[in-house]
Amino acid sequence: MAVAQLIREIPADERPRERLLAHGPAALGDAELVAVLLRTGRPGASALEVARETLAAVGGLAGLAGQGAPALLRKGLGEAKAAALLAAAEVGRRLARTDAVVRTPLAHPAAVASYLALRYGVRDQEVMGALYLDTRNRLLAERELYRGTLNRAAVEPRQILKQGILHGAAGCLVFHTHPSGDPSPSAEDLAFTRRLAEAGEVVGIRLVDHLILGAVGRWTSLRERGAW
Repeated sequence: MAVAQLIREIPADERPRERLLAHGPAALGDAELVAVLLRTGRPGASALEVARETLAAVGGLAGLAGQGAPALLRKGLGEAKAAALLAAAEVGRRLARTDAVVRTPLAHPAAVASYLALRYGVRDQEVMGALYLDTRNRLLAERELYRGTLNRAAVEPRQILKQGILHGAAGCLVFHTHPSGDPSPSAEDLAFTRRLAEAGEVVGIRLVDHLILGAVGRWTSLRERGAW
């Protein structure tokens, strides 16, 4: 078959699964890892080629982590392949969350954005949530608070801070996504952030930051912008 090389036609020591078993998963590139999860390709394309096409279509591993089943099925993957990729992405998210809970301080915007990108990096609707932190900026709890079209003027700081009180949090870091991909804050975002910071001072829960997540790798820290 001239148009595509099947996995079985690749020398054994160059095949993704064999390379993983011989050298460990760190030796594989992104497409090779995805190919191992896919197991098989389609007529005329190997699993490795399908993996490369899929990653190119969704924007790499970070984009893949934010896909849902309908999106993967629309990209031509069958139910079994889509389920394997979704399960692997969720395993990665849960491991990242466990690591954050156990030892990683979440005071620095880049660290928080990296953590949140695994769960919220690619969304077709706006999501707002909060991370509740202890006195050492370690994660106590994570809550998704709102989903859909948000009117920041209608979001009450009281509901956000109530969760912080219930978890005994010393700090609160809020975040929301911009499905447009542009993480620039709106006037509503800035006004809401000031209201939340002021309310947090009253109840003893400091606002650590308000992050806006845009397209893969794009985010804005309103603390760094001096929003309050």
